[in-house]
Amino acid sequence: MSTSPAADRHFLFLLSSARAEGNTELLARRAAASLPASVKQTWVSLDALGLPPFLDLRHTPGGYPPLTEPLSGLYRQTVAATDLVFVAPTYWYSLPTSAKLYLDHWSGMFRVPGLDFRAKMVGRTLWLVTVNSDDPGVDEGSAPLVQTLRLTADYMKMRFGGAVVGHGSRPGDVLQDAAALAQAEALFVRGPASAAA
Repeated sequence: MSTSPAADRHFLFLLSSARAEGNTELLARRAAASLPASVKQTWVSLDALGLPPFLDLRHTPGGYPPLTEPLSGLYRQTVAATDLVFVAPTYWYSLPTSAKLYLDHWSGMFRVPGLDFRAKMVGRTLWLVTVNSDDPGVDEGSAPLVQTLRLTADYMKMRFGGAVVGHGSRPGDVLQDAAALAQAEALFVRGPASAAA
């Protein structure tokens, strides 16, 4: 586990499925059930927030303006968390649109005066729970997604805690993936030092 006492940890679960209560969320909630009661959990649907399109303003006079809602609220939730969990089904070998948009907005947060966003993220832990529609045991289709978040954690000087890849297509299918369920139940228990994708 992180060096932070359990009572000081705060997990932010970032839901990004196009389907409410889909297989990926079911798997993430199985993982979350292993957390001690003293660990705070916040669950946010990125799709429900209606984030604005990301605009690259790096070379625009005036640069990036102060954040406004809903982005400012999401920023506060992000920096308040010790652990960020992407609950992201594998779409076309990558992140769903809302999760990718969230990461794109990180680029803007870097440059908003006074936020110190990148410095605040150092040392936090990034996790992934994903489900693809491949046959059980075939994780290759999710490998680019896992690598995206692993590289993101490295760039941000965060820890990459690990990933669980489940399998299923129809609602509830992942509950038949015994291996993924067992991995989910152990994900936060084993902690980032020994977690593996």
